[in-house]
Amino acid sequence: MRKRLVAGNWKMNKTPSETRAFLKELAPLVKGAKCDVVLCVPAVDLIPAVEAAKGSRIKIGAENMHFEEKGAFTGEISPAMLTDAGAKYVILGHSERREMFAETNEGVNKKALKAIEHGLIPIICCGETLTQREQGITVDHIRQQIRIAYLGIAKEDVKNTVIAYEPIWAIGTGKVATTEQAEEVCGAIRKLIAELYDRKTAGQVRILYGGSVAPSNAKELFEQPDIDGGLVGGASLKTDFAKVVLPE
Repeated sequence: MRKRLVAGNWKMNKTPSETRAFLKELAPLVKGAKCDVVLCVPAVDLIPAVEAAKGSRIKIGAENMHFEEKGAFTGEISPAMLTDAGAKYVILGHSERREMFAETNEGVNKKALKAIEHGLIPIICCGETLTQREQGITVDHIRQQIRIAYLGIAKEDVKNTVIAYEPIWAIGTGKVATTEQAEEVCGAIRKLIAELYDRKTAGQVRILYGGSVAPSNAKELFEQPDIDGGLVGGASLKTDFAKVVLPE
């Protein structure tokens, strides 16, 4: 059985002092969680978040990283910097990075390989625009994203990766894919992993749904056979995030 994972993506929110205060408040609320709980925070918040989360159920991740070890890459952060700061996870290929910062499938692949090399668990994002969904090419588009992202990843490493399906039209809009739509795409992703590797490997990969996940819809989404948790945006900035981690 795959262990559920609920990960928050803070995006460009919260200062270091706000991070410490928030973790102090959130930690006791998720103490009883049986799932993995992760908060992916801005780079400046990594060290205070790791320190504040010590002894709790919460693990800390980053929102992005470069695929080079070091060098003249102003403003970037390396995998070694993340691991030394205490990060355990890293989000790769989020639609905002793809759309605003021109990240490519090939770049996501390089980052995923480097993350694995450094012992980080990559949360590899994929998703379609509203136009792509309306044109009926959602699954084809996402298959291409995942095929390229997993180029060169060895079968034994796949179980230490996470895939997050986020329909771009549902991120921060309040719109949510129906349970059937979300399960259909997550099921198609698992089928592709089985094609690329085998059924056993596909059964080990955790696939998350993201896109306006909230306490009101988390339980129904997480009960689907191919949805193993959520990548949560705005709702992870409030202590109500505990209600997504422990949906009623």
